Amino acid sequence: MKRLFISRPMPADVEAEARRHFDVTMRDSNAPLSQAEMIDALDGYDAVLPTLGDMFSAEVFAQVTPRAVMLANFGVGYNHIDVAAARAKGLIVSNTPGAVTDATADTAMTLMLMSARRAGEGERMVRAGQWDGWHPTQMLGMHLSGKTVGIVGMGRIGLAIARRCHFGFGMKVAYFTRSPKELDLDATPYDDLLTLAAAVDVLVLAVPSGPDTRNLVDAAVLAAMQSHAHLINIARGDVVDEGALIDALQTGAIGGAGLDVYAREPEVPAALLALDNAVLLPHLGTAALEVRTDMGLMAVCNLKAVLIDGQDAPNAV
Repeated sequence: MKRLFISRPMPADVEAEARRHFDVTMRDSNAPLSQAEMIDALDGYDAVLPTLGDMFSAEVFAQVTPRAVMLANFGVGYNHIDVAAARAKGLIVSNTPGAVTDATADTAMTLMLMSARRAGEGERMVRAGQWDGWHPTQMLGMHLSGKTVGIVGMGRIGLAIARRCHFGFGMKVAYFTRSPKELDLDATPYDDLLTLAAAVDVLVLAVPSGPDTRNLVDAAVLAAMQSHAHLINIARGDVVDEGALIDALQTGAIGGAGLDVYAREPEVPAALLALDNAVLLPHLGTAALEVRTDMGLMAVCNLKAVLIDGQDAPNAV
């Protein structure tokens, strides 16, 4: 039986399925793997099931001639894995794309509503005992229905967000993406991010992390946004210049931000924590039991295809 190392505790159904097919060692810690642990896993197992925070860098691969033939990532994002370095060592890398789409889109909508309607700020007021009762001008936020949303990245998740905005809230949809898309809804494509940023009431980031998207939303993009507009990030933290975002929120250059991801997770800058116009979630994008179970089962399916059936991984990257 092939040996599989799983880097974090998994939902019960995922663990059971993995143990049906593999000799499994599942770590009981939720902390990211250390470099020594990654090297030991590559050296001592036929495959590794890692996740966000397990930094399989070129430096790690340079220190080992791996027994492992595959990294089956738990998650759609795999910017923590140097895929080129992995391939150079003969490893297949896979991810879990389809399983995360709806849950991540739902989280984007949660952040849009919370930020536009000042929900986080209002809850803090109630919990602090500072609410003195309803009145006509209290906690006035932005009504989302009928507004224009700009989506940066029109892949599976971007399209799911667009559908929710268009069909659910009657919002106008605009988008910026690397390649032309055929969509099943009325949406306006933009070929310039600055122009899109200036035209929308809500700017939602749904792009993968990588060299081409690092600090994609910088001071110039934030300056182009309207003063009432909100920035929503459910992509990866390094897609946004965090310092520039803090400045834009502190000065009121934009209306607010809803963030599920951060540049140096789990570190969140104190200046960001202090801002009432920022809604901050602890990377909840796919945090539902059935979604995390589907992600894990998809990872196991990728592993089974390669290590047991001798086929290509269905979700190789």
